Amino acid sequence: MATAALSLGTVGLNRPESGAACSAAGIRLLNPEYDLISRCLNGEGAAWEELVRLHTRHVYSLCYRFTGSAAESQDLAQEVFLRVFRTLKSFRAAEGAFGTWLARVTRNLLIDHYRRTKQERITDSIEEQMPTLEEKGTQSPVRPDRALAGREASEILQATLQKLSPELREAVILRDLQEMEYREIAGVLEIPEGTVKSRINRGRAELGRLLRKQKLAV
Repeated sequence: MATAALSLGTVGLNRPESGAACSAAGIRLLNPEYDLISRCLNGEGAAWEELVRLHTRHVYSLCYRFTGSAAESQDLAQEVFLRVFRTLKSFRAAEGAFGTWLARVTRNLLIDHYRRTKQERITDSIEEQMPTLEEKGTQSPVRPDRALAGREASEILQATLQKLSPELREAVILRDLQEMEYREIAGVLEIPEGTVKSRINRGRAELGRLLRKQKLAV
């Protein structure tokens, strides 16, 4: 990836202000890549290449799940790392895991992409599309992705995901395909955990309905 050849200027890794109750050991436990990120911020090209290598597959996968296009996802993944390169100094190791921060950067870029290309069925801001709904005290729908297996089924699932509204799709992808925790998803989407669970439940139900329509899920 072209971004791996870029060089970062010498800057310091953001740490909590004096008096904050977070030890260096605690930061490293939350972020195993703490030292690697520190080296990136100190301008080590090899460290940047390693950081890109470690996260390229995850970022590409997230982009692909949203777009369904391999070529488009490659371009978007490269844009993500360009954005990471420019904003890495804003990452605060004491406030959360690097993976959660990276997912947020990726998600924000995807939102920008949707707004720019207007390829989605809706054109308003993703955050404004779904009204806040109260969670119902019903059992969560069965994860429909588990009812499918094999390459053909994966392609069908991918195509069906594209039929969900963006806010439901991103919630299902982050939980069921990226296997993130509710609190992590809440951090990425910057919404309450209750809203996260509501969107996941609605997304699963809608995805299941669409798959049943194709007789691919019970």
